[in-house]
Amino acid sequence: MVVPRDSAVGEQSPDGGKKAAKGAKGVAAVKGESHTALVRRARRINRELAEIYPYAHPELDFENPFQLVVATVLSAQTTDLRVNQTTPALFAKYPTPEDLAGADPEQVEEILRPTGFFRAKTKSVIGLSRALVEDFGGEVPGRLEDLVKLPGVGRKTAFVVLGNAFGRPGITVDTHFQRLVRRWKWTEATEPDKIEAAVGALFPKSDWTMLSHHVIFHGRRICHARKPACGACPIAPLCPAYGEGETDPEKAKKLLKYEKGGYPGQRLNPPQSYLDAGGKPAPPLGSA
Repeated sequence: MVVPRDSAVGEQSPDGGKKAAKGAKGVAAVKGESHTALVRRARRINRELAEIYPYAHPELDFENPFQLVVATVLSAQTTDLRVNQTTPALFAKYPTPEDLAGADPEQVEEILRPTGFFRAKTKSVIGLSRALVEDFGGEVPGRLEDLVKLPGVGRKTAFVVLGNAFGRPGITVDTHFQRLVRRWKWTEATEPDKIEAAVGALFPKSDWTMLSHHVIFHGRRICHARKPACGACPIAPLCPAYGEGETDPEKAKKLLKYEKGGYPGQRLNPPQSYLDAGGKPAPPLGSA
């Protein structure tokens, strides 16, 4: 059972009560919250998530920047699991940008078919490979302005690559990130670039990459889109949206996914820290 902490970070209300705590549930309330209080609450949530997910990591399998940029492009409108199950065959046959740039599109399409939208994705990964060969000497560039010039690569993909292949801070605004930061009232923005700017202003730049991992991990495991497991959420006292999902602890526990629910993760080759935390590798494509 999740027992809310005594109080959450908040501003003093005119009647002397804490705005961040509402009754015994300790649910964060943000009406009239000052910017300073918002920053404190947001950073506390991130600190809590860092304790919950000390093993947070990108959930795409990759061994180098080229594999990561291709895998991230392929992850559009499908799961990381399906990408991870598909890319071993792709990279075995086309290990370098030069190889993929000269590939027969029909053969690539056949490999990528399980990821969905395989014709468009084939066009993108062959196109970005050609661009890497022709414009960047076969190397993935380490600058945002260069990455977004590659076919199929937008700011989200670029920040995934910069943060995880080059160690350069960036915020990854995917669907999970958008959903959670709005539930937490970090921003009311709906456009990814505005969300990126609003959330980035709440944290030191050095926190951005791991913040993205923490939030996305939480969105995939506990704070789901349709049935958030509120009753099993360790940051419930800090969440203004507490109660949108199942609040009964036992029922909420059944909604947990991946290692939190005792199920395999999305990577076939996850980091050792994930395995040490009880996570299980995902099965390869076609396995029972």
